[in-house]
Amino acid sequence: MDLLHYQLAALQQKLSFVATDPIDWKFYVQAFSWGVTLFESYLLLRQYPLYSKTSPPEVLADHFDVDAFTKSQNYGKDKAKFSLITGLLKQALDSAMLHYGLYAFAWDMGGRAIAYFGYGSEYEISQSLAFAIVLFIVSTIPSLPLSLYQTFVLEEKHGFNKTTPTLFVTDLLKGWAIGFVIGIPFLAAFLYVFKWAGDRFVPWLMAFLLAFQISMVIIYPTVIQPLFNKLSPLQEGELRTRTESLATKLKFPLKHLYEIDGSKRSSHSNAYFFGLPWSKHIVIFDTLIQESKPEEVEAVLAHELGHWYHMHPTKLLCVSQVHIFTILAMFPAFLYAPQFLRAFDFSEAVSVRPPTVVAFLLFQMILSPLEAVIGIALNFLSRQFEWEADRFACEMEDRLSAPEMSDMGERLSRALITLHVKNLSTVWVDWLYSAYHHSHPTLTERLKALQAFQAKRDGAMKKEL
Repeated sequence: MDLLHYQLAALQQKLSFVATDPIDWKFYVQAFSWGVTLFESYLLLRQYPLYSKTSPPEVLADHFDVDAFTKSQNYGKDKAKFSLITGLLKQALDSAMLHYGLYAFAWDMGGRAIAYFGYGSEYEISQSLAFAIVLFIVSTIPSLPLSLYQTFVLEEKHGFNKTTPTLFVTDLLKGWAIGFVIGIPFLAAFLYVFKWAGDRFVPWLMAFLLAFQISMVIIYPTVIQPLFNKLSPLQEGELRTRTESLATKLKFPLKHLYEIDGSKRSSHSNAYFFGLPWSKHIVIFDTLIQESKPEEVEAVLAHELGHWYHMHPTKLLCVSQVHIFTILAMFPAFLYAPQFLRAFDFSEAVSVRPPTVVAFLLFQMILSPLEAVIGIALNFLSRQFEWEADRFACEMEDRLSAPEMSDMGERLSRALITLHVKNLSTVWVDWLYSAYHHSHPTLTERLKALQAFQAKRDGAMKKEL
């Protein structure tokens, strides 16, 4: 532990310029955030012309009729326009908030709020919670019209919206309530651990954040999601039999098998699993069950179990810990730099003893270009995992000595095509746009990989014969 703290101290020494050099941090944050936004806009402009293509890629030509492809292109075009406008609008609002000192204003408002109840500035955690609430209100109000448009205009236009105005308001209020019930205690605990641990906060905060992440793996699907969707035991039938048999053969610790009423809000489809290592639950969207045959859903689930078999969630969790550690390790250099907060219009009295929550928020803004690069790297890693899971599904015959699964790759291909057709997913994708935004390979890439693997496998079998 002492070696860790020695290394962290050495890092702080290298970052000492943050507290000594006269740097216009507000300008850099503005430049960084606008740079990221303009780059994302550039990517959209690269992608947009592809929505004017009149036919799908060759590998999909036999699976898309003219009407379905036209609908997919129009949906992609409308989403791209919406993303371009909302991205620039949100950045303009964030830039204005930064330029006019809204964060300093929110901190002062938080101080006034707790003063009303007889608390002073020495109650930093209480003021931090009030500060977070003020920022939440200020940032939520402008986003509401955009959310309404997306749900009741964009999604409605293309036949995906199933949300009623009453359900929209109910979901909104539930989301806010959950945010307060979980977010406020989390922030308070985060700040308490930080204050309690002092200069040696990094390992303690790492442990706290890891415990929170693991807790949310259990809490979200069992407590939070049921507030929005109904999870029912999957009915007896072919799909249930296939799923339970697959889980048994793979020794997947399946405890519950659910169907979720995803159609209550949208026509989009999905399937996933969650739980602790010794107790897993599989959830299948009702839309997926309705749109695909049982053997195709089985192939989708084989892909999902491939993630479990290769420990992809655990690997991503480990990567996220390295990411969090890097952020926390650099943070003290910015926390103990009064001029850092002064650059964002905070008073000298506040800057001398920088509030942890404020310094951390502004520090995150400084990291925005780095986070964009890390996002690309994580997408690359995620795509490798998706290909590995696809390959796993194709190997079911060999892994389980099950000749009836010899066509698992073909089944998975059909299921993926059905999902893309029904969801009006984009089939023409710019490579750079995909690298930045997509955690999954494109449909064309996945189908070609499945075909290549199947051909390689067939060739190996012929040699054995």
